Amino acid sequence: QVQLVESGGGLAQPGGSLRLSCTASGLLLDHYSIGWFLQTPGKGREVVSCISKIDREEYYANFVKGRATISRDVPSNTVFLQLNNLRPEDTGVYYCAADVDHTWCQRSSDDYDFWGQGTQVTVSS
Repeated sequence: QVQLVESGGGLAQPGGSLRLSCTASGLLLDHYSIGWFLQTPGKGREVVSCISKIDREEYYANFVKGRATISRDVPSNTVFLQLNNLRPEDTGVYYCAADVDHTWCQRSSDDYDFWGQGTQVTVSS
């Protein structure tokens, strides 16, 4: 049974940092492209970042470019999303997801097959 578990969310001040973790069981994350998505009230899930199956591609949405770093730790079967210089508009639920079909990063949530339960990030002073 495949399970993705996010952690690391919480309350942060503007300008602060958080590191989100996505740990998997039943699936080796380094065999798949892994995406991070943000869901905010009234909006669908939008891609924040993705690391491709072969690690040749890292994608960042414009609103986090220069402030986010995605990385993969194979021994712990975990993908991280480091978010720096946080802004109030970064607030929402962050989900990680695994794409079993594509080699390169996909931007649409429809292309991802397995999802975690999400972790809440709130950026507020």
